[in-house]
Amino acid sequence: MERLVMKLKVVVRPAEEGGFWAVVPVLPGCVSEGETLEETLANIREAAEGWMEVAVITSMRSPVIQRS
Repeated sequence: MERLVMKLKVVVRPAEEGGFWAVVPVLPGCVSEGETLEETLANIREAAEGWMEVAVITSMRSPVIQRS
C-alpha cells in the first residue's frame, strides 16, 4: 500500500506532572504524551497514524489535508 506524506499541525505543551503532552487539532481525540519532547513527537506521530488507519477502516470522515 502506498503511503502518503501529510503535514499536520501538532500542538505540544508541558505537562503539569513533567514531560509533555501533544494534540493534533484536526484529528479529534488524537492526543499523546511523553517524558521528552522527542518521545512526545514520536508518540503523537504514531497516534496520528493510528487515527488515520482507524478512520479508513471504519469509513470515518477524515479531514481534507493537502499533499506536499
